[in-house]
Amino acid sequence: MAALSAWFWNERFWLPHNVTWADLANPPPGKEYPKPGHLLAALPLALGIFVVRILFERFIASACARRLHIQPGGGRRAQPNVLLEKVFTSITKNPDSRHLDGLSKQLDWEVRKVQRWFRHRRNQDKPSTHTKFCESMWRFSFYLGIFIYGLQFLWQSPWMWDTRHCWYGYPYQIMTPGLYHYYVTELAFYWSLMFSQFRDIKRKDFLIMFIHHLATVSLISFSYANNMARVGSLVLCVHDASDFLLEAAKMTNYAKCQRLCDFLFILFSGVFYVTRLVIFPVWILNSTMFESWAIVGPYPSWWLFNVLLLLLQVLHIFWSYLISRIAYKAIMRGKVCNDVRSDVESSSEEERDATEGLRASKGENGTNGHCAPARARTQNHSSW
Repeated sequence: MAALSAWFWNERFWLPHNVTWADLANPPPGKEYPKPGHLLAALPLALGIFVVRILFERFIASACARRLHIQPGGGRRAQPNVLLEKVFTSITKNPDSRHLDGLSKQLDWEVRKVQRWFRHRRNQDKPSTHTKFCESMWRFSFYLGIFIYGLQFLWQSPWMWDTRHCWYGYPYQIMTPGLYHYYVTELAFYWSLMFSQFRDIKRKDFLIMFIHHLATVSLISFSYANNMARVGSLVLCVHDASDFLLEAAKMTNYAKCQRLCDFLFILFSGVFYVTRLVIFPVWILNSTMFESWAIVGPYPSWWLFNVLLLLLQVLHIFWSYLISRIAYKAIMRGKVCNDVRSDVESSSEEERDATEGLRASKGENGTNGHCAPARARTQNHSSW
């Protein structure tokens, strides 16, 4: 174990040339340099945050949801049916037109009824709007609180106004109590998100979000261990600037406050594009890649740190694509559409699509099949 630890904490990887761990072991009296062991405090804090989240969602967010007439409980449950349940569990959860036609003949049901059963069965075990509202309200509360704290702290920090201060005197930079609390709280929150993701609402981008949380935990831990916490605090603040707006837009969507939802989504989109696609690469990546090169110079962990930041930027571009899809649908339909990651089926488009497939398989006119849903989408401005 000693050999493994010595290999992992190799000074030539973690620190600039001519700097050793011994040089950082004796800070000035009353001062403290970051030590990797400090991050262990994030693990019990993550557990505490998770407990606070459960209590918050149960007693505060749930009460707010009921005040907004968002009641707990799922939608209509599928009526028991042995044959359909067997098909659902063993063959397919989303039968095509051939399966639907065969099942309707076996049960002497209309195709629409079989289709509706499968939709209800898919939604049966999925979280209700009440659950999603509570989850979003918790995230909104944390993101807003930590953003206000981070902005207030950074406002008084010199590296907020001149990013070269992130590298002056590096790595002999003192860890202040404010910076330590900001860092450990953010790290604990993302630890809690990474583990609670398996019990939260499942999204289409589950893997992408898991990679994001893992990359975030790695970046926070890595930047703290080699005392890049100053630039790390800027990264955290830039990300928190838009996250709470997204959760606010989701809450208003669940509460059916459509105009407010549209406004918040537009505001979120603007802040997201500016912070993630402009400020992050122009302000932060410029500092980590070029200013640090000129002041400190590159070394192995410097390269890894920048690779992780570039990976984060790739994820920013992917999410920008998702947001652009929502914006495009908003323009086409006259309103913001559902979160593209949502898994709960709540519209009748699925039934129309399958019915068109049945008509096509029976030789009906394909032009009518395409025009009907188009007219329905034009006329229906109230579905997400």
